[in-house]
Amino acid sequence: EVAGKFPGYLSTSQKLLFSDIPNGLAAISKVPLAGWIQIFGYCAYCEISAGYDADITKRTPGDMGWNPPLFSGNNPDTKTRRLNAELANGRLAMMATMGMFFQDGLTGSAWGDWANYTDSPLRAFENELGVQEP
Repeated sequence: EVAGKFPGYLSTSQKLLFSDIPNGLAAISKVPLAGWIQIFGYCAYCEISAGYDADITKRTPGDMGWNPPLFSGNNPDTKTRRLNAELANGRLAMMATMGMFFQDGLTGSAWGDWANYTDSPLRAFENELGVQEP
């Protein structure tokens, strides 16, 4: 919605144009079966090829085994601070994403076109005397 859509075909074999893809959650319905297979196949590849030890007790979650650790060096305080910041940012992103999903399901637009949602409690007093437009 913000930057527009690419010209041309998303899938030439299925004659699917970029302009045919709706915005928001409705786009999920347009993903062909081959697309879902590719998505899940790539996720499985990433999980299987991680190269972890078979013994889960030897692993540290999020530790890819780089020596020295890429982003924190060997300082445990820096590592703890950065991991906590990453957790906080991840939680914030999850809340924002769920808010957009809810808004998209409610109004049909992830950007919150409240004109499409006539049952909004924000419209409770629109027709009363003395009420101004927002």
